[in-house]
Amino acid sequence: MKLLILDRDGVINFDSDAYIKTLEEWLPIPGSVEAIAQLSKAGWTVAVATNQSGIARGYYPQATLDAMHARLRELVAGHGGEVGHIVYCPHGPDEGCACRKPKPGMLLAIAEHYQVPLAGVWFVGDSKGDLQAALAVDAQPVLVKTGKGEKTLENGVPENTLVFDDLAAVARALI
Repeated sequence: MKLLILDRDGVINFDSDAYIKTLEEWLPIPGSVEAIAQLSKAGWTVAVATNQSGIARGYYPQATLDAMHARLRELVAGHGGEVGHIVYCPHGPDEGCACRKPKPGMLLAIAEHYQVPLAGVWFVGDSKGDLQAALAVDAQPVLVKTGKGEKTLENGVPENTLVFDDLAAVARALI
């Protein structure tokens, strides 16, 4: 199985320091939906691991998050592709859960879902926490310059981190 794991906000869709709280605020980064569809059609399983503390903070209900993920699936399907398993952490940063990145819980859940090891699997993110989560499970950290990516890059990344302009560039490299 060719597995690729993506962070969501800042990788697939535009991010906001004020959180993405409504379906109307969930806007794909140009080329990201097409990139996921292209990867899917090329035989890649594309999973998503995303921190969503806005639920714990009361910024939006579970139903809104579900609608965002349904929209993502619909858009990718509209380009002939498919989104795989989506896992999210609904907890706040002080709740001490095992799933919130930089902890690797969500990546481990994806590995368990697909019954595959994570060693060498690309995990694409835009933050230090994403890269740390990848390293914690021996996955390949991949940084995109969208979202918080440029700022993350300025602050330094692990030496084996692969860096791309955006998700479309990641797709071109893998296909």
